[in-house]
Amino acid sequence: MGTQGETFARAKANELPVSPKHAIEIARFIRNQDLNRAISYLNDVVEKKKAVPFRRFNRNVAHKRGLEGWDAGRYPVKASQGYIKLLESIKKNAEYSGLDADRLVIVHAAANRGRGQKAFFPRAMGRATPKRRETVNIEVIVQEVQE
Repeated sequence: MGTQGETFARAKANELPVSPKHAIEIARFIRNQDLNRAISYLNDVVEKKKAVPFRRFNRNVAHKRGLEGWDAGRYPVKASQGYIKLLESIKKNAEYSGLDADRLVIVHAAANRGRGQKAFFPRAMGRATPKRRETVNIEVIVQEVQE
């Protein structure tokens, strides 16, 4: 990211127990958006009023009403709640740094797979099948835009 002046604010969440695919799609969607607009859109996703377009992980994903320029989408409620919490945190970080909260734009949003926690499914006849609990690391950076 290079040098960061006083026009940037950042926040990071490590090992959230949400789907990495959902988190990656939301990161792509909110990138380069106004912060307040992104928060309100994700609140609509939690209420299942608006969908998040799935562009990469869209195999066998149905069409959703209201998506502009794209057909496939879903309502990733759990991942959206994690992002809302992170975006509210970054808004507070920006206000504490002296930035105007109404002029913040998301310049960087990334989601990466975190560590997988090993567990087991108990099966019949005393056997067990391994499973992994997936986690995700989310990083968001906002910048104050001069108008």
